[in-house]
Amino acid sequence: MGVLKKFEQRLEGLVNGTFAKVFKSEVQPVEIAGALQRECDNNATIWNRDRTVVPNDFIVELSAPDFERLSPYSGQLGDELAGMVRDYAKQQRYTFMGPIKVNLEKADDLDTGLYRVRSRTLASSSSQQPGGPAPAAPPAAGRPGGYGYPPAAEPATVPPMPAAPPPGARPGGYGYPPAAGGHRPPAAPAPTAAPGGRTRHWIEINGTRHQISRPTLVLGRSTEADVRIDDPGVSRRHCEIRTGTPSTIQDLGSTNGIVVDGQHTTRATLRDGSRIVVGSTTVIYRQAEG
Repeated sequence: MGVLKKFEQRLEGLVNGTFAKVFKSEVQPVEIAGALQRECDNNATIWNRDRTVVPNDFIVELSAPDFERLSPYSGQLGDELAGMVRDYAKQQRYTFMGPIKVNLEKADDLDTGLYRVRSRTLASSSSQQPGGPAPAAPPAAGRPGGYGYPPAAEPATVPPMPAAPPPGARPGGYGYPPAAGGHRPPAAPAPTAAPGGRTRHWIEINGTRHQISRPTLVLGRSTEADVRIDDPGVSRRHCEIRTGTPSTIQDLGSTNGIVVDGQHTTRATLRDGSRIVVGSTTVIYRQAEG
């Protein structure tokens, strides 16, 4: 079962439906949960082959009406969202530099139904690590997170990395413009094969890994697809991944289209960690040396 589905079920059972009226809000908790997952993916920093560090301190900015609906439950909701982030990190083999915190804030410049996520990586002496102890690397305190979250008092030096293309704005907070003076952090570079080496490619769907052993991989609902996705929102031959330098994804005339890293598109370049949404299914694209 996917992390988001587990999160939804936990919310439904909390305090005999305490959150029932919250779901009437334009912004639903599960939408925020999905945005936090994307924030981790988009701001992941690769330390080495076995360790990828993601933000652990998040602020979710909401419009005044949505904040009023959700703020009475902000403590419990924040704890549940933090638990969801922890579960997702464990599934993706991400690590943290400190405790996970999720807070809600009101933003007067947002309309009802729109939200904005800001994040940063904060180190602490008692780090929570889903994959082992904290990395013995330079402290990550104050690395600017998504959408211009201000750095801590003593920011660490992070090597520059090539910036990812900014996603287009669309409802629900995906690709909402950065806060004033903020910027989107550079994405971790996609691994490339060393001379004489070989780059491995694979995708992950609901925690299951599917190796890409040929130049192309077709995703779809048909049994003839290379990877079959049992989702009514997925077409028989929905899209095709082509490995290369760089790897790309192409929509094959599907009914509902594809969303890549928050953008509706018909064709896109893929990097390690790219999130592809087909129907209601999320596919994570991966590549690594060796």
